[in-house]
Amino acid sequence: MNIIEIEHLKKYYGAVKAVDDITFWVKNGEFFAFLGVNGAGKSTTIGILSGDLPRTEGIVRVGGRDVDECPAQIKRELGVVFQSSALDPALSVYDNLKYRAALYSITGAAFRERLRELETLFELGGIMKRPVGKLSGGQRRRVDIARALVHRPGILILDEPTTGLDPQTRKGVWKTVNAIRKVRGTTVFLTTHYMEEAADADRVVIIDGGKILANATPLELKNRYTGDYITLYGAEEEKLRLLGLGYERVGEALRIEVKDTAEATGLILKHPDLFTDYEITKGKMDDVFLAVTGKRAEGGML
Repeated sequence: MNIIEIEHLKKYYGAVKAVDDITFWVKNGEFFAFLGVNGAGKSTTIGILSGDLPRTEGIVRVGGRDVDECPAQIKRELGVVFQSSALDPALSVYDNLKYRAALYSITGAAFRERLRELETLFELGGIMKRPVGKLSGGQRRRVDIARALVHRPGILILDEPTTGLDPQTRKGVWKTVNAIRKVRGTTVFLTTHYMEEAADADRVVIIDGGKILANATPLELKNRYTGDYITLYGAEEEKLRLLGLGYERVGEALRIEVKDTAEATGLILKHPDLFTDYEITKGKMDDVFLAVTGKRAEGGML
């Protein structure tokens, strides 16, 4: 079942085509990644999807309902985490969650029950009474996501959720998001320029200049736009040179790029004396993004 349906969506600002006739679907419970550089049309699409921006043309449905016809129901179905925190830094974590819950008429015993769930899921017990302004970046991000989920939406939209966070903190944020998907079956709609965050998505859409350039699973995209790599350890460079293949040195290893796994397997079987200590890896999502758009994603270099 499709939980989000977008058909021939357009958003024009005069001659500027921020979103230019895009169509895609997101299945219920799916981890969906929406990739593009700044200005590609990602945030504009989210603004239309969440009912904050009017569209120029097209169809946008959430749970089978048009976003313009049922705005209140749509907003209850969505939880949005923006790149900039929506939390009040002067208030405690508890108060931020309490006031957010009140907007959805979640008060009294219902709020206390929901708070216990969020406290356990996001490990908030030790920081519940602390002002948000005193929290670390990773702690604030956990609270941001908890705030977005306080009304139990079916869809969690993460708009560049880990920008500016260090790798360890980003890993912690994704541990929390994956737990949400496992426990609640929540649909996750991600925009990011950290390409490795999209590697585990069920489906990836790449947008550039307001147009969709690719729509497939990560594996399909890697097979279509990148090759495989054979990394050899302890190999004699002179023997490798005799194969007539291009290679590069990576630290103490040598790396060959091949068309696909079948070509890699053929080489290994033909030259077992050379391939004694090696590994085969596929291209990364960075390689896919560069091949599709001709651009490198900001912060996407691994």
